[in-house]
Amino acid sequence: MKLKQLEGLLGDLQQFSNPKVELEQYPTGPHIASRMLFTAENSFGDVSNKVVADFGCGCGTLGAAAALLDAEHVVGIDIDSQSLGIASLNADDLELDINFIQSDIKNLGWRGQIVDTVVMNPPFGTRKKGADMDFLFVALKVASQAVYSLHKTSTRDHIKRTALRDFNASSAEVLCELRFDVPQLYKFHKKKEVDIAVDLWRFVPKGDQGRGI
Repeated sequence: MKLKQLEGLLGDLQQFSNPKVELEQYPTGPHIASRMLFTAENSFGDVSNKVVADFGCGCGTLGAAAALLDAEHVVGIDIDSQSLGIASLNADDLELDINFIQSDIKNLGWRGQIVDTVVMNPPFGTRKKGADMDFLFVALKVASQAVYSLHKTSTRDHIKRTALRDFNASSAEVLCELRFDVPQLYKFHKKKEVDIAVDLWRFVPKGDQGRGI
């Protein structure tokens, strides 16, 4: 599937109608989501025929992208039942077979490296400090091949240091810097839209057998 075609399909998905500020719910736009998964597949082979988990899946954009790129199995996990309802409708609209689980990522209870790849746009940790790192900690425990994640560029040094030192990562690489459009979703937003610089990271967990790392 071509990048433009993937972006077009993702652009038709429903997004949050009533986002929850405490969960830092911001939609992952089709521009970023398509590039994130397209890179994971075409540069690294981490999607097609793989088991992919979408952490904090929201309305399911990243998981849908993985399924459209021929992932063997996709699981979307989110704490919010309303988001999962929208994600399920989105999957049905695209005729995609995606499993959805309602759970707090910290309470997931998965043991060992049971998925190949985790993709996620975690909370930035601005409302709840450290929320982004909670996601990364769990992702690097359950993925055997790679974790793709978006984090604010301003946290780059902290992310790299923590991932390599404390979180079981054998490598942590910024693939590109992107502009994340945060639309005016909440009352405290003063502007119609804000651009936030974010890094697209690829982390490789320790114990990866598939790439000889």
